[in-house]
Amino acid sequence: MEGGELNDVYDDMNLYITPESFIVEPNGQEEVLIIGRLDKVTRVQPRGTQLANLRPTRRICGILGTIHLLSCDYLLVATHRLFVGVLNNAVVWRLAGYDIIPYIPNAIQRTENETYLQMLRKTLDTKYYYFSYRYDLTHSLQRQRQLATVLPKKGLFQRADQRFVWNGYALDQFKCENMQKFQLPLILGFVSVNQVLINGQTFFWTLVTRRSVQRAGTRLFCRGANDQGHVANFVETEQIVEFNGQRTSFVQTRGSMPFHWQQLPNLRYKPRPRLIPGKDHLAACTAHFNAQLELYGEQVAVNLVDQKGAEAELEATYARLVRELGNQSVRYEAFDFHHECRKMRWDRLNILIDRLAHEQDQFGFFHSFDDGNLVSTQTGVFRTNCIDCLDRTNVVQSMLARRSLTSVLQKLGVLHVGQRVEHASAGFESLFKGVWADNADLVSLQYSGTGALKTDFTRTGKRTKAGALQDGKNSLMRYYLNNFADGQRQDGIDLFLGRYLINDNEGGVLPSPLESPHGWRYFAFPSVLLIAMAMFVITMTYPAEFNTENLLFMLFWGAMIAVSATGILHYGIEFVQWPRLFPPITFHAA
Repeated sequence: MEGGELNDVYDDMNLYITPESFIVEPNGQEEVLIIGRLDKVTRVQPRGTQLANLRPTRRICGILGTIHLLSCDYLLVATHRLFVGVLNNAVVWRLAGYDIIPYIPNAIQRTENETYLQMLRKTLDTKYYYFSYRYDLTHSLQRQRQLATVLPKKGLFQRADQRFVWNGYALDQFKCENMQKFQLPLILGFVSVNQVLINGQTFFWTLVTRRSVQRAGTRLFCRGANDQGHVANFVETEQIVEFNGQRTSFVQTRGSMPFHWQQLPNLRYKPRPRLIPGKDHLAACTAHFNAQLELYGEQVAVNLVDQKGAEAELEATYARLVRELGNQSVRYEAFDFHHECRKMRWDRLNILIDRLAHEQDQFGFFHSFDDGNLVSTQTGVFRTNCIDCLDRTNVVQSMLARRSLTSVLQKLGVLHVGQRVEHASAGFESLFKGVWADNADLVSLQYSGTGALKTDFTRTGKRTKAGALQDGKNSLMRYYLNNFADGQRQDGIDLFLGRYLINDNEGGVLPSPLESPHGWRYFAFPSVLLIAMAMFVITMTYPAEFNTENLLFMLFWGAMIAVSATGILHYGIEFVQWPRLFPPITFHAA
């Protein structure tokens, strides 16, 4: 266990459950947290006789907050954790188990409440949430230094960057005087801490990826920007090096193209992305970049989408909006990834990296000593995107990170002058590629439901046929999930983040949003398709010999298969699993 007195949040607690209250006792501490199960009053008290004659129900390693569902409030607690590594002298953990405990044990359980609980569990089962009891995982090293003078006395949750706290809403529902040490913030993303040996020198190399909550969602239901300029799949990735009492940090961002566009599923393999008409695209783009400039400094918007075909309109719009911004601190760099790297010519990515090299040297990286001495700061970031901000984006980000790492390790004296990190150690090069490929997979899993594409290049430096086959498998899986499973996943995210607030009158005075009406086509076309396929197979396999009657039967059932399949594709949007809490399309039963 980490030393409780050093931690900003308690790391080892006993949970007592009585009919009237939950009592949380941090081991070795002189205070307890009492949560009223009926009156919902929460208070921190000096430890006294509250636990007399009580036996602890279970040990927990963190309190994640409270959420209101249809029958009552629920307490969210972390029950298991996995060690990830040590960052800045603090242990980083991965959430490996949780519990959702009702305040009112025998509350009337309605079927809708069970659906809400399933949504919540699905969201908490997402791989992976991370936390630390002492280190603020939500802030980059540079922001931590800037905020050190402003927020020195606040608790870990209070000083966190709320953009990246996934249980922020649940913790906000759960607060009282002096309870900061009981509130454990979670980030969703990827963390990898590695001890590395190069040229006889040992250092720690860490990757921390944080996904934003501001426009969080699933791949096809969450695209582009909203009116506030928050974009879908916004992710901050920080590469940290710790060596001989020095720390460096290099930050990159990714996020959907910052204007109003959508790509709603309709059973087609690749639905066409479209601009949303009647929206002020420039206002959204301006709001987005104003916030980015304030947070990160200068921006180089690296756009990797296709410049022909379905993605071309989006690329042209993005280029035009950046021109109309007229801001010298925002530069647009388009690179048609698929066209430039066709026929597996991935070496051509160096053309892009060379184009960005001057600005990368200019932006630099954050560098400080443990005693507080500041050497340098990072003055700008590369904001990279492709259509999903997953596969192509991660490849380019890993190349920029490798180039930065060479500069950092030369500055720290780990690499010799002129030596490049990819040539310094075969073992580290393999580790570097593996970690960046894992980063791609995790961010992709969280947004699209499957691992990333193109990770064979990130892992090996080469595009392989086996990698292309794996990409095909992942693409088919994405197709299935995005059309038939992501509606409920989107609902779970909206519920957990507090965007959707449950009204206790749902299903009574008010209609339940979980009841989604389906028209006759939803049942008729699949039924006809199944019957036609069954009859076609029977007609083919049953007769001892073929005759004209059998042939006519086969033609008839074949025609029925074609008609019903065409009908399903034509009315595709009626067969997609849509989010029910905030449906992007309204259906009227036909």
